[in-house]
Amino acid sequence: MRILLARHGETPWNAEGRYQGQEDIPLSPVGEAQARALGARLADVRIDRAVASPLVRAKTTAELALGDMRKTQLVTDPGLMEIAHGNWEGLLASEIRDRDGERLQAWRDAPDTVLMPGAGGESLQMVFDRAWPAFARAAEGLGDDDTLLVVAHDAVNRVLLCRLLGVPFARLWTFRQAPTTLNLLEGPDVERLDIVRLNGCAHHTALFGEAVHRAL
Repeated sequence: MRILLARHGETPWNAEGRYQGQEDIPLSPVGEAQARALGARLADVRIDRAVASPLVRAKTTAELALGDMRKTQLVTDPGLMEIAHGNWEGLLASEIRDRDGERLQAWRDAPDTVLMPGAGGESLQMVFDRAWPAFARAAEGLGDDDTLLVVAHDAVNRVLLCRLLGVPFARLWTFRQAPTTLNLLEGPDVERLDIVRLNGCAHHTALFGEAVHRAL
């Protein structure tokens, strides 16, 4: 089977560098254009199943990527929602530095050690513990020649890819996940997937023009 693991398009908060977490922020016009560009890239690709996070930025990205004729097959799974950033949600990194600087530095240097502050705040392990089963559910029953589209979020994609790469969550920031990035995975089941393509965003970004993570 083939799995196309994508991230949602840009939102206004992404552009500003605000931590979104599970705040339900819609795509910006730039993000909508990125999602349509992803759709153009996938227009001739047979997609047998599509699953997205229920947050509107991921769901809209999936719908625009699938197009009017295919978006009816889309289902959502809350296990794919972005990490809950707790009290950081809605804040810029500069604001967090003033209020919670030690934790912010740990998030940059040792992200696997961080529990997000406030009610409902998550760690990367907590995200993985719900996202991996959701990922497995999405792929359940797919045949060898079937293709699955999954549209999720930065932290979700990263913990899934860390698992597939066999690297610890401490190495979370050693690769990028740009808006509407496309990761191509192939294998007989989710436990035996090869990463064929990582962070592919040629549909909207020049070879040396990829954006950095503004919230870091």
